Amino acid sequence: MQLHKVKITQAIKMIEKPKTKKRYNILAMIFITVVINYLDRTNISVAAFALRTDLGINTEQMGWVFSAFGVFYAALQIPGGVLADRIKSRVLYSIILVLWSVATLVQGFVNSLAALIGLRASIGVFEAPSYPINNLVVSRWFPEKERASAIAVYTSGQFLGLAFLMPVLTLIQDALGWRGLFIVSGIIGIIWALIWYFFYRDPRDHKSVSDSELDYIEKGGGLVGSKDKEEAPKKKFTWHDFKQAFIYRKLWGIYIGQLCLGAITWFFLTWFPTYLVEFRGLDFVKSGFYASVPYLAAFLGILLSGFTSDFLTKKGFSVEISRKAPIIIGMLMTIFIIGANYTDNIVFIILFLALAGFGMGLASIAWVFVSLIAPKDNLGLVGGAFNFIGGFSVFVPAIIGYLVADGDFSPALVFIAVVSLIGVLSYIFIVGKVERIVPKK
Repeated sequence: MQLHKVKITQAIKMIEKPKTKKRYNILAMIFITVVINYLDRTNISVAAFALRTDLGINTEQMGWVFSAFGVFYAALQIPGGVLADRIKSRVLYSIILVLWSVATLVQGFVNSLAALIGLRASIGVFEAPSYPINNLVVSRWFPEKERASAIAVYTSGQFLGLAFLMPVLTLIQDALGWRGLFIVSGIIGIIWALIWYFFYRDPRDHKSVSDSELDYIEKGGGLVGSKDKEEAPKKKFTWHDFKQAFIYRKLWGIYIGQLCLGAITWFFLTWFPTYLVEFRGLDFVKSGFYASVPYLAAFLGILLSGFTSDFLTKKGFSVEISRKAPIIIGMLMTIFIIGANYTDNIVFIILFLALAGFGMGLASIAWVFVSLIAPKDNLGLVGGAFNFIGGFSVFVPAIIGYLVADGDFSPALVFIAVVSLIGVLSYIFIVGKVERIVPKK
């Protein structure tokens, strides 16, 4: 009789507090934030042709404008990761969103190369903590078996946003000019910063998440935090923590892989529209629609990669197969970009670029390795190191600027293909068994 009452009580509790799915609402918020993040990174690529004409900037100078963002973005990844570990995601993300959006908006008023480079650099500074925050939020809100899918969804925001926004951005610029494009982009970010602040909460601070969902996340490896906040004071940063991010071979394997993946990513984020307009001779507005195809392919690639990776994990495949295989296959596919050098048919050019974009998407779940391998107390720090090393690919736009100085993009595509191959070798030979690192005392 007593057992019967207990079961009835448990059933009543389940009725009163059914399992919620608030983690998907949080994922939608990260997705939108990533779209805005990449909107403010890449609107410069749409504006580049008109901006160069108005300000008298050559290809070498434009290469440094493209790279200015990434130099500071990469340099501040580790400090950004440390901040992400120690400041509430709700507060930190709201602040940096406002700051980089204001810098984006002010670009609409520049009249010199120096001012443009300075503003691009400041956007890099303010966006630096963004991906460590994204990774932390997903690590808190999702169990490990759902994490690759969650990372795929929010990472896909960069590609879906570019796929559908690229034509929109070209139309905005056609109507309002390149200055209007920056102003509109900045206003969107400021509005979203307010929305993030008022609606985002960590799992244990979220009033409408059920106990059953919290238990589901926590038992699945989600880092929801301590029930008693007094028992979990913020750990102080030490140089021992810093060293832990750089002494493990498996971490260097994913760092190098991210660096190599960044080469093709930066090509698509910066020089790609110029490649279509100047080297392939497409009309500006038409180029926006053609440019959306590889981004859409990348969007499909990242979703396929994330959900396939989690599916293989649930079916009992090893972490090495379920997590590594999509990344290795994807980076191999990025080498298809070199095929565009051997045809003048725009359909085949876009096909080769779309295959490379699809591969780029497949390989873009690499952040899952940070959440699976990094020490629990230093997820943000390792995420920062991951993006810091990967961020050296920011010099790729500057390198391409010199490679295409005579108007020929063929050497640039060969360069990207070779770097992608190095990334494949890194994942095959340097990344070892995928398991969480327990720091040495």
